[in-house]
Amino acid sequence: MMRSVTPQSTSKVLRVGLVHKGKVIDERLVDPGEHVTIGPNERATFVLQSSALPPSFRLFERTREGYSLQVLPHMGGRIAQKDGVSDLATLRSDARVAKVGSGVGAAHVIPLAEDARGKVTVGELTVLFQFVAPAPSLGKPQLPASVKSSFGDVDVRTSVIAAFSFLLHFGAVGSIYSDWMDPVVDDEAETTQILESVKQLPAPPPIEHPKDDVSTPTPATSTTAVARAQAPSGPSQGGRGSASGNGGSAGADARAHQLSSQLASLELQVLTAINSGGPATSSVLGTGGDLPLGMLEKAAASANGARDGGLAGLDFGGRSGGPLRPGTINRSPIPGDPGPMVPMGPGSAAPVRPPPGGSVAVPGPTQTGGNVPNAAAVVAAMAPGFRRCYNAGLNREDPTMKGTVRITARIGPNGEVLSASASAGGNVSATVAGCIRNRFASAQFAAPEGGGATLSVPVTVIPQ
Repeated sequence: MMRSVTPQSTSKVLRVGLVHKGKVIDERLVDPGEHVTIGPNERATFVLQSSALPPSFRLFERTREGYSLQVLPHMGGRIAQKDGVSDLATLRSDARVAKVGSGVGAAHVIPLAEDARGKVTVGELTVLFQFVAPAPSLGKPQLPASVKSSFGDVDVRTSVIAAFSFLLHFGAVGSIYSDWMDPVVDDEAETTQILESVKQLPAPPPIEHPKDDVSTPTPATSTTAVARAQAPSGPSQGGRGSASGNGGSAGADARAHQLSSQLASLELQVLTAINSGGPATSSVLGTGGDLPLGMLEKAAASANGARDGGLAGLDFGGRSGGPLRPGTINRSPIPGDPGPMVPMGPGSAAPVRPPPGGSVAVPGPTQTGGNVPNAAAVVAAMAPGFRRCYNAGLNREDPTMKGTVRITARIGPNGEVLSASASAGGNVSATVAGCIRNRFASAQFAAPEGGGATLSVPVTVIPQ
């Protein structure tokens, strides 16, 4: 396998690289028989923006003998060959002159051997070249031998067994779903058998319709039944013959008589409970009356009512006499009850004093160790917070509190407060000083110039 990849001895190929300011920006292996061109044309091998070059200048030209280098008068460089290293200026004197094009001038042609290498300078760009052995050809990609197979590698015996097995199973499944094995059906005999089976079916049961034994009596029927029940019975009005003739409706007449008796009893009780005198009762018994009943009017106008001091009445503090009316109850004092409320007159209202408040004076901060650009604006914006701390101290601790709280804070490189301390002067409490210090410690400043700064702020508090 190592012998198969051993490179064969072939002619060398040209390797060209383009260098700009010490960095290789392009490198190519030139195919045998191709020229290497430079210039501003996009079809050139290396595109160079230079007014001293034609659109496509053959820097390396392929000939029958090999490659030759063509240099213009403004190009420089060196070439290393078997006989040593030579400058282009020295080689240009012995080189052949070839015409390139109008406006460019003539070029000197220097033949190159396969062991030559060197560089050519074109303005700020440098072209490096050398001849190297070509890379070994990888050959045509092929599948491994284990994957390759031919018709001769197929196992004939196994293939035949698999084919017959497939045909056997496919034929079995096909015979199940086909009608080849079904018996011959006689259409006339099948139709006769169906008709005979239909004739032998039992007859359907008769449809039963429900019958109402007791019908709901209408008002006319109820009235007739009530009148018939109230009428005297005698032999002249039917006797047994009537009873036997109405035997089918005897139960219905008895039920109607019972309901009529109950309705008459209820009507009598209602009329007994309602007082028949008074306009309210007559309005209620009329067609469109909606007034209270007479018994309610009578109870409202009666002298009877809840009394105090009796066994059956209510006790409201020992008062006896007539019925209790709204607003006539004298309530005795309850233990623990406050004194009677005295109405307020002009000048009797006590003035309401507002809670004590104070003013806070916050001058500009003193900066040391650095400069915070927005220190004055941030400190001035914290004045309302300082005032809330001071007012809380006036309301909860001492309404005559006044003095000065000096805040000393160290500002970090990002504008955050690294540390803050407060010293109180006068009779300012420690609670108020701590509240002002905490409010200052939560502030955020701009990044100080110099990496950090120290701020000193005297906060003066005075009660109003």
